[in-house]
Amino acid sequence: MSRRFHAPVVLPADPSCSLLRDAVVDVDDEGRISFVGPASSAPEFAGEETRLTGILLPGLVNSHAHSPMTLLRGMGGDLPLLRWLREIIWPTEAKLKPTDVRTGMLLGSVEMLRHGVTTSAEMYFEGEQLVDAVLTTGGRVLVAPPVIELPGLDWRATLAAIDRWIDADGLRFGPGERIELGYGPHSAYMLNPDGLRATAESAAARGALVQIHVAEAAAEDLEQRKEFGSVPQLLDSLGMFNGRTLAAHSIHLSDEDIAIFAARGVGMAHCPGSNAKLASGIARIKDLRAAGVAIGLGTDGPASNDDIDLWEELQLTAMLARLANDDSTVVTAKDVFLMATRGGAEALGRHDLGVLEPGRWADLAHVDLDDPAFAAGLDVPDEQLLANLVWAAGSRRVRDVWVAGEQVVADAEPTRVDRREIQASVADTAARLRA
Repeated sequence: MSRRFHAPVVLPADPSCSLLRDAVVDVDDEGRISFVGPASSAPEFAGEETRLTGILLPGLVNSHAHSPMTLLRGMGGDLPLLRWLREIIWPTEAKLKPTDVRTGMLLGSVEMLRHGVTTSAEMYFEGEQLVDAVLTTGGRVLVAPPVIELPGLDWRATLAAIDRWIDADGLRFGPGERIELGYGPHSAYMLNPDGLRATAESAAARGALVQIHVAEAAAEDLEQRKEFGSVPQLLDSLGMFNGRTLAAHSIHLSDEDIAIFAARGVGMAHCPGSNAKLASGIARIKDLRAAGVAIGLGTDGPASNDDIDLWEELQLTAMLARLANDDSTVVTAKDVFLMATRGGAEALGRHDLGVLEPGRWADLAHVDLDDPAFAAGLDVPDEQLLANLVWAAGSRRVRDVWVAGEQVVADAEPTRVDRREIQASVADTAARLRA
């Protein structure tokens, strides 16, 4: 059924980050947007109308996450990255059953949807379980099963399994194309050049997205840097940047590396919360933006952040960039809002998400104003209202969320699943993993 949403304020996430007063968003029968604009200029409409208070904006895009790790939240939280992975995370993940991944992803998806995050790019094992979880909650996900070298894992078998899955189901499936399948070569230090090259070739042949960790910690890829100069140079030489590529973290980059990203159209997933918690470093956001690199925001996993509230990443992105450049104007509230919406979509190569404009999927989030952050009301300058949303309110007042026009959160609770039942299942699973 077609539907019209009428709100006092609509933030479409257009390039200028304009703010529309007394505006409507029309959604067609397929769940795509057919009109966005002032109510005074809206076409005649005969479908169902929903009148909202407050602000209507695009669903946010989490451009890098490992959300099933809600099961591991808080474990080893005071260790540096490589010790945290090798001593805590990987040994615990070895105990996971396939259905555990579904349980963890159910909670992760619900947590994100309640924060207005409608799309996440996930790198995790047991992709079928992850997909089932997201189809259950009604979210949207880009799945990248990891291709990795670890004891007991054959990267060739993993790659062949991903190939078969995509060839059988296609890149996108589910109602409203909620699922997109891709490839997740973990990193240059966890997969050899042959594996990296083969993964890049499989992805390029299918037009699939590659999600890969790049230059996250200064000590993680010493051998690769010594031999090839840098990880981006290595990946470029292997054809990794010939198709759609999302480089997560990308902290320790040279000027030449940034130029490679820009020339090859590599998207970047910036994860400032995880980067700060693990003391991995501060990414060169000013220089990446100046080079024209598409930048999205990511939470990383809920065991390294430890929440998956993308609104916090908006604030951290701006604050850390300002500190790193000694310039309070270098990244603005508009800039980070666009990174969390259209920027994430661009970094993922998904130009059907992240913006409220005709033809894109109707992934929407409604923020009401019943909060001290909005005590000044709506009758403030546009810049001040956006500042109050980004700097003061964050996710607190996200009340309703729609994906492809279907309501999946109502009054801050998921409509398709029981949040408390999922939390209880996570508690039982976590207890077994600790035993």
